[in-house]
Amino acid sequence: MKTPDQPRRSALYLPASNPKAIAKARTLPADIIILDLEDAVAPDAKASARDAAIAAVREGGFGDREVAIRVNGVDTAWGADDLAAVAHSGVDAVLVPKVSTPSDIDRYDAALKDAPPSTALWAMIETCACVSQLDAIAARAETTRLSLFIMGVNDLAKEMRARLTPERTPFLPVLTLAICAARANGVVILDGVCNEFRDLGVFRTEAEQGRLFGFDGKTLIHPDQIAPCNEVFSPGTDELSWAHAVIAAFALPENAGKGAIRVEGKMAELLHLDEAERFIAMAARIRR
Repeated sequence: MKTPDQPRRSALYLPASNPKAIAKARTLPADIIILDLEDAVAPDAKASARDAAIAAVREGGFGDREVAIRVNGVDTAWGADDLAAVAHSGVDAVLVPKVSTPSDIDRYDAALKDAPPSTALWAMIETCACVSQLDAIAARAETTRLSLFIMGVNDLAKEMRARLTPERTPFLPVLTLAICAARANGVVILDGVCNEFRDLGVFRTEAEQGRLFGFDGKTLIHPDQIAPCNEVFSPGTDELSWAHAVIAAFALPENAGKGAIRVEGKMAELLHLDEAERFIAMAARIRR
């Protein structure tokens, strides 16, 4: 069973129909492997991909990586069979697409009622309809298995008829709203994929934008994106140095009970202490 606080910096999508890719994934430094039954699999290969994904999970060999299976939507021809099969697979999480309402979460949660308690429900945020209900959807984390959001910016762009540029300008309000809803309800949230896998400079810029916004990590479509993604979403040397200084300063007897102090010429408040402790804890988890 995976711990709830493990890093989720990088989440690599793989078509479950590709056994070579799955075998390679067991050696890659991604924090999460997502075996995809939806977008990456042709209709005539859905059933065999489902069997392959479940076999891969049961075979194991993924080490500390979390493994999720992205199923087809419950209203598709394959969704019900996907959910029934993966519920008993032992997978760490079931990722469900095109969630639009809180009741969608309830339906998926009910479909997984016989799954082990450790099986989490993750939701794709990729429809226009969900935008006005993001907080209500995230609030279902209190009563269901829901624990993580993943942005699906490509599908959102299609529905919006918006242009997907490197700056992602049309989607910035949605990214902000999704992050706020997730944080308000204790839900982890990952940024969507960057379609440019040949130019890692473009990828890094988008990943840095995601971290600036507050995402916990990013979803990926190519193994070459893993290393820069892990770097961007890990605390940097300067951040860790500052974090250690803040923690040490607040621990001094003369600063006991203070809400704000000066650290290395800068003002630090208790909120900065919380952030410093989070950085140190994250770095320790990454080193495991």
